[in-house]
Amino acid sequence: MTLPTLQPAVFVQTQDQLRHAVEVLRAEPLIAVDTEANSLYAYRDRVCLIQISTRSDGEHPVDYIIDPLAIKDMSVLGEIFASPQIEKVFHAATYDLMMMKRDFGYTFTNVFDTMIAARICGVRGIGLNALVKEVVGIELDKSHQRDDWGKRPLPKASLQYAQSDTHFLPQIRDHFVERLNQLGVWTEAQETFDELTQVSSAVHKQFDPDGYWKLGLPNNLKPRQLANLRELYLMREEYARKFDLPPFKIIMDKTLVAIAQNSPSNENELQGIEGMTAGQIRRYGRDILAALMRGKSASIPTPPPLDPPADPVVVECYTALREWRKHRAESRGVEADVIIAREALWTLAERMPMSLEDMRDIPGLGPWRLATYGEQLLEIIERFRRKDSAQ
Repeated sequence: MTLPTLQPAVFVQTQDQLRHAVEVLRAEPLIAVDTEANSLYAYRDRVCLIQISTRSDGEHPVDYIIDPLAIKDMSVLGEIFASPQIEKVFHAATYDLMMMKRDFGYTFTNVFDTMIAARICGVRGIGLNALVKEVVGIELDKSHQRDDWGKRPLPKASLQYAQSDTHFLPQIRDHFVERLNQLGVWTEAQETFDELTQVSSAVHKQFDPDGYWKLGLPNNLKPRQLANLRELYLMREEYARKFDLPPFKIIMDKTLVAIAQNSPSNENELQGIEGMTAGQIRRYGRDILAALMRGKSASIPTPPPLDPPADPVVVECYTALREWRKHRAESRGVEADVIIAREALWTLAERMPMSLEDMRDIPGLGPWRLATYGEQLLEIIERFRRKDSAQ
């Protein structure tokens, strides 16, 4: 079944409209939330829309689309996200929470994530479209996923897409609340949801002038080619900042590497580089060739220092913990990281705790996981602590 025609969402674009929306939302026990950002179209991404859906009928609208680009002060919405009395339903919440924490300073309580709920229930098709199709019997139109959300005015079709991302989440949430309880894993899910609220704020990536090594080393570039790549990498960054675009929108990584490898000497030779378009040659061709000229005479880059090798006993312990996790996941029919996150396993291997008390501050090991898995983890760790002390 294709997506039915939804009642138009209320597009919130002024301070007064936002205050009115918050007044309505204060009375809601549950809201569904999503965001849209412009990471594909801007040098520094930002939240461009916040969508909120409620269960309400009658005089109050069900769906809101809030425009942070048009509203000077978004702080009033923070009380809704911080309220423990209002459940906030997301799908794949981590990115949304990180972005809203960074851009608006929000804090979150009482979160439910439909993707996490589906994973804990052993569902394999965990995309929003798959869950809407399974639970609601409707096929969402996902053709607007890569829209430029920083553009104004937004087309009607884009707004409808944004609206559909939250409109069905309360129904999906209800479906998985029932399944989580039937499977006896509601406490596990609640612990994972609570951990979500503690995710760190997103940060704007700082430009790393040595980041070209991440392109050069995997492609086995020769020393002079690395010098070329360094100059091209710095040139691309200047254009990205100037035009407020992600660097890949200037020149793709693989194309940058190909230019460094082939070192074309004129614009005709640039045309033969895979990925180079006529528009790119027109806009950047002279500066690309100038960068290559600098690369020919520049000093050969010194490789960055390698990370120190991990302690072999730590690696063995981590491997054993990961194997234990794999078997636990297979017995439950879930993905391995549903049991315990990889980062928590690595921290356990590095610390080699001696008791459950020693494990209580490890992120990803809340009370339920400690009670359920703690003793088994300590048994594995003990083998390697004895081995470590014997060396």
